[in-house]
Amino acid sequence: MTGNGLFPLTSEHEMIRQAARDFAQKEIAPIAAEFDETGDFPSATIRKMGEMGFMGIEVPEEYGGAGMDAMAYVLALEEICKVDAAHGTIMSVNNSLFCHGILKFGSEMQKQKYMGAVASGSVIGAYSLTEPMSGSDAGTMRSRAVRDGDDYVLNGRKSWVTSGPVAKYIVVFMMTQPEKKHRGVTAFIVDTSRPGFGVGKKEPKLGIRASATSEIVFEDYRLPVEDRLGEEGEGFKIAMVVLDAGRIGIAAQALGIAEAAYEASLAYAREREAFGQKIGEFQGISFKLADMKTRIEASRLLVYNAALAKERSKQTGERYTLEASMAKLFASETAMFVTHAAVQIHGGMGYSKELPVERYFRDAKITEIYEGTSEIQRLVISRAELGLR
Repeated sequence: MTGNGLFPLTSEHEMIRQAARDFAQKEIAPIAAEFDETGDFPSATIRKMGEMGFMGIEVPEEYGGAGMDAMAYVLALEEICKVDAAHGTIMSVNNSLFCHGILKFGSEMQKQKYMGAVASGSVIGAYSLTEPMSGSDAGTMRSRAVRDGDDYVLNGRKSWVTSGPVAKYIVVFMMTQPEKKHRGVTAFIVDTSRPGFGVGKKEPKLGIRASATSEIVFEDYRLPVEDRLGEEGEGFKIAMVVLDAGRIGIAAQALGIAEAAYEASLAYAREREAFGQKIGEFQGISFKLADMKTRIEASRLLVYNAALAKERSKQTGERYTLEASMAKLFASETAMFVTHAAVQIHGGMGYSKELPVERYFRDAKITEIYEGTSEIQRLVISRAELGLR
């Protein structure tokens, strides 16, 4: 076993980390800036990522996945995001928010029906909880699902759906009993090829621009009862459990972004000269590098610890909410701290699109917002520590 001591890695872990690193450098690095500029969805590389097993890392082999563990997932995602966070976002949603939810709450029929194509990357999976007027407060959602015999009829508009314009299947949360607020939310597996589904406004984002994000619209969309995920009224619980896994993915993404910005800054500080010496020799720069490195390594410990907690939960059934929220909070704020410092170290070149540092800075910001803002993470952590529900 190898690793950093606290988190020994198996040869299988090292294998997937190296495979992800090689793939990212060879296939993604040459196109990352172009796709960031155009905002086009990188279909070809995502398909190749599926062939490599990256789109369903923890999905058991019998359902078409790679059959690996949570640590393998964060190691691979970290390497992809180190090169391009947009590719990492697509990978994270596919793994954490779609596949994990179906695996944990889906029926055997649903696993057989939906897992293989999504885990292999031949089609894309997505997750939709947020609405135009319902973000952190999911109990106020306005979309409705009404039972009609053996079907549900879905109506409403969802927003900020990662991979929304390209997804074949989406786990969608809608109100079935509005009077119960968050206890009246139900989860469904939506096939986007069916009548009544539409893609709304595509979001012109600051960062992760190659990750397609849009509204999705339902107009009398009929969904068979067999495609309900879990029981009626269990949707909020399902959403929160799935977000625990998603937050580990975002934490790994933030770690990868921070590492890329730090390594670029370290190299620049060793090469760039000012006032007759390398800029890394100035205390102002060297102290920035020290703080960047320390926060990155602290983030790594939190991310890997959360991955191990997730893996343990597969046997114990215990939630890992606290570990996931702490990792997501600290790693995302680290990504912002490190990328901000990286732009400053690079000076004018850090502000130029000639180097990827400005892209790292733009990509980092979203990690503090999606899958639960930093403020929500602090709420989750403090309530857990205070013993509040």
